[in-house]
Amino acid sequence: MRLVIRLARHALLIGLFILAAVLGTVSGVLFAFTGDLPRISALDDYTPATITRVYGVDNKPVGDFATQRRVIVRYDDIPIQLRQAILAAEDADFERHFGLSIPRILVTAARDVIKVIQSRRATGASTLTQQLARKLFLTDERTWERKIKEALLSIQIEKRYTKREIFELYCNQMYLGHGTYGVEAASQFYFGKSLKNLTLAEAALIAGLFQNWRNSPYVDVARAQRRRAYVLQRMADEHHITQAQANELKDTPIVLKGEPSQVQTLAPYFLEELRKHLEGRYGTKQLYEGGLSVYTSLDVRLQDAANRALARGLRRLDKVRGFRKPARNVLDERQDVAAFRHPRWNRPVAVGDIVPALVVGLDRGRIQVRVGARSGLIDRDGYAWTRRQPDRLVRAGDLVELAVTGLDEKTGAVVGTLEQEPVIQGAVLAVDNRTGQIRVMVGGYDFEKSQFNRALQASRQAGSAFKPIVYAAAIDRGYTPVSIIEDVPRTFPAGPDQPPYAPQNYDKKYEGPVTVRHALEQSRNIPAVTVMHDIGPESVTAFARRLGVESALPPYLSVALGAAEATLLELVRAYSVLAHQGVLMEPFSVLKVTDREDNVLEENRPQARDAIRADTAFVMVSLLRGAVLRGTATKAAALNWPLAGKTGTTDDYTDAWFIGFDPDITVGVWVGYDQKKPIGPGMTGAEAALPIWIDFMKVYLEGRTNPPDFESPGNIIFMTVDRHTGRPVDDGTPGAISEVFIAGTQPGTGFPRQ
Repeated sequence: MRLVIRLARHALLIGLFILAAVLGTVSGVLFAFTGDLPRISALDDYTPATITRVYGVDNKPVGDFATQRRVIVRYDDIPIQLRQAILAAEDADFERHFGLSIPRILVTAARDVIKVIQSRRATGASTLTQQLARKLFLTDERTWERKIKEALLSIQIEKRYTKREIFELYCNQMYLGHGTYGVEAASQFYFGKSLKNLTLAEAALIAGLFQNWRNSPYVDVARAQRRRAYVLQRMADEHHITQAQANELKDTPIVLKGEPSQVQTLAPYFLEELRKHLEGRYGTKQLYEGGLSVYTSLDVRLQDAANRALARGLRRLDKVRGFRKPARNVLDERQDVAAFRHPRWNRPVAVGDIVPALVVGLDRGRIQVRVGARSGLIDRDGYAWTRRQPDRLVRAGDLVELAVTGLDEKTGAVVGTLEQEPVIQGAVLAVDNRTGQIRVMVGGYDFEKSQFNRALQASRQAGSAFKPIVYAAAIDRGYTPVSIIEDVPRTFPAGPDQPPYAPQNYDKKYEGPVTVRHALEQSRNIPAVTVMHDIGPESVTAFARRLGVESALPPYLSVALGAAEATLLELVRAYSVLAHQGVLMEPFSVLKVTDREDNVLEENRPQARDAIRADTAFVMVSLLRGAVLRGTATKAAALNWPLAGKTGTTDDYTDAWFIGFDPDITVGVWVGYDQKKPIGPGMTGAEAALPIWIDFMKVYLEGRTNPPDFESPGNIIFMTVDRHTGRPVDDGTPGAISEVFIAGTQPGTGFPRQ
């Protein structure tokens, strides 16, 4: 007992000595450091680096640009339970001290003396205000000079600003992990929601990040859970919640619904093109720190549909070449299979996800895997597409892809099918016909692995997708849908000192006299070359320029079959002219840009120019509708919607296309390898690209019940003709179709192109 009393007396004497020392030297400290302190008044115009937000149609978020991911919020926007959690964990006496907590300083000083004696690291005694002062004006270096400046700055901050203002600054300024600054950005990052929607457990987790961002569940789930439990207990100690509430929430699982910073965004290729535009116009600092709001034409729902459709399509095509040996084996890396953790496993797993899975063994024809803490199985049906036995596919330690088809929430077990990341590439682009606004842009399978934008930058042979341009030029020169062309073997002069050009049809067959409609619908090669020869290659290439094709188009007959290269953007733009009565709407994506004060910096409007005659465009729409109803694109007819379009295939199957449209939107799909090589035998546009297009269009058509019409110009004549010969027949005659003609060119008028 005497020993306890003696120690207490010593502790009291030490405390009094420290207090006397502090009071005795404060005037000297003020004199030495006050003149060297930053000006606190700078906080009156607090404008930290904030996120440039990008929005799609209906103001749906698309992405952002930032060096510091921060969203400024006001004090009243911070929920009371989050305020209580932060104060309980970081500074329970915040409302009662003047920037410094003398009791905490004394207690911490005594502890530090003991720790110094024991050669242990000293602890801190910073109030919330001190933490703010340090982050705003100082560094984290552990020196007496920094600590003294921090204390003096804290007192000045407390004198100049209210407690509400200080707390608001603190909540917006502090770093909370993974590039996020402030509570709103953290809430969106970790939980995919705004502050106002946080649960008590979520608020406690965010409050726990202020002490150390490594309390993030993306870094260490167990550590995050311990810190969250500490915050909840402090809230109970401070009587903000009951002990029962704290106990109930302490051991509940942490459920994350946000995305780590390295995860691919919804539209990375679109955002990269946007970044180039914004950085070139406003500069790097304004882009990444200026808090711009960028309103774009991207349709979030359709973009997601395009991402999924392309991914499914490319995976399907990639499997044609068989299963490839897994690229990674953790045993070969000398890692412990039981201890291995993949970053993706920190996020929730749901049916339909494709996730990394670690092979742990083989059992009676089944592949045993692990996905985080979940055990899993791939049965025979799950790997049947490989046409191999499991021991010829994988071995323990292999990291493979698993498409989740089932989850047992009681046991945590997962069931799925074996997948592999495709090496084949593709692109999808969608443009609003009436405005030119870009609705969808997918430039490849994985932006993280390749930033090359195949929707805009890849020049590829257009194949048969170029034929509509040839026939549009012919219609403009007097051809009609019933003009007869000979589909027979023939050669064409190729120029001086060149052998004759002898094209062949895809099926190596010839049908004799055919109509323009039949030739286009069935994508016959000889008629297309014949038409280009008759009207002149130069007139076709000039017509292509009018449609917006800017790539080099040499005046050679092989261009009729798509031997020249073009980008997906150029072909989508050209087809959209046909869909929009011959008017070219220049594609664009930026609608408006505002600064953080909501001043408009940029605003764009549709730019239109007459490209071709409206009647020519309508005839081409009719011909391309026939390609969907009776031709190479008949798979699209099952959508039961007014659609028109054309497949495209190169002779060696290196490129597959489908460009199609309804009255409102034009959508293009390209598929191929970056290094030109065959996609596979028989991989035509109808087999490789069209299924992706259809998959996307199914989502586009959801909820649409009133099919729009392609508007007909006043000088269009409708006449019933025989689909094979083009001769007029009575309604109801077998093989009869309703054909379209520009007035004065229909049968019976003596027009020369009949």
